[in-house]
Amino acid sequence: MKHSSFFWFVLPSALLMLLFIALPIVSVVTQSLYTAHEQVIVEVENCGPFGCTKSTAIDQEATETLRAAEPLGKFAGLDVYTDRNHLAISEVGTLWVESDGLPDFGSALMNLPFYKAMGFTLSYTAIVTPLTIILGFMIALAINSVAKVFRGPTIFFSLLPFIITPLVGSLVLFWMVDARGILGTGLQWLSGDPTLSVKASTGLMWAMLMTYGVWHSAPFAFVVFYAGLQTVNQDTIEAALIDGASRWERIRYVVIPHLTPLVTFVALIQLMDNFRVFEPIISFSAEAHATSLSYAIFNDLGGETRLLSSAAATSVLTIVGVAILLSPILVRTYRDFGK
Repeated sequence: MKHSSFFWFVLPSALLMLLFIALPIVSVVTQSLYTAHEQVIVEVENCGPFGCTKSTAIDQEATETLRAAEPLGKFAGLDVYTDRNHLAISEVGTLWVESDGLPDFGSALMNLPFYKAMGFTLSYTAIVTPLTIILGFMIALAINSVAKVFRGPTIFFSLLPFIITPLVGSLVLFWMVDARGILGTGLQWLSGDPTLSVKASTGLMWAMLMTYGVWHSAPFAFVVFYAGLQTVNQDTIEAALIDGASRWERIRYVVIPHLTPLVTFVALIQLMDNFRVFEPIISFSAEAHATSLSYAIFNDLGGETRLLSSAAATSVLTIVGVAILLSPILVRTYRDFGK
């Protein structure tokens, strides 16, 4: 392809990436370096029949003038990143000195907002991502073995969790795990504890959030792997069968190596998607037990006093976290492509 043809072919995509990805990231990074101006407080004297009293009031005109002069706010540099709501550098150092050991330090660290959100986000990503890949692969293998007459309806029902809106799906599961729901009643019966409540237990709430994550994401992995199974060389499968290879051996030595690029693709998508977990926390009203980085951003932007710089700093740290998680897979893919 000629250079000019390649340029015009890539130009629309490059412009869209610049407009919807690069510029917003630059804007967020810039906003994270500034904090909102404080309101200008003035002392006023109120005089009446019984004398004069002094009080403080907000000078709206001076405040608006200051904000108009510096619309981005007051330059704070990296102070927002190091405050208690984010990396909490000074607090972490104090906890390390005062802690008796690593377990004590870890439990104390989880009391800080950012590290608490990071802890759940990483746990959710580390558990849901591999389980999604495994379950999606198992579903693809099972449906690929079903008789063709039943494959259509089976595929349709397998895709339902992915078709349902995440907010609606998580709400349905939330109602089911309620003490009056079928799952909540079943858990109480299995445990022998009629007072058991998923909503009151941090461990059970984490398990339920991760269960929902796997349930909702597995159909995506299934679709990708099922499409890949249709491209497996049947001659190789038949040769392995003639050589006496068992079903597991055919899957291990023929199917899985063939689907390895798809596993990498699904892993990349799931890592990015799971690291920004948000909807289940809102639907399950799990803020008291689990908060993610995305929920922290939502919380900073909510209410009457929007903490734009805090939300921007958390967004930048989230982008850095996603980049760190994806880097091993991207490096491996680059090396394989180079070969």
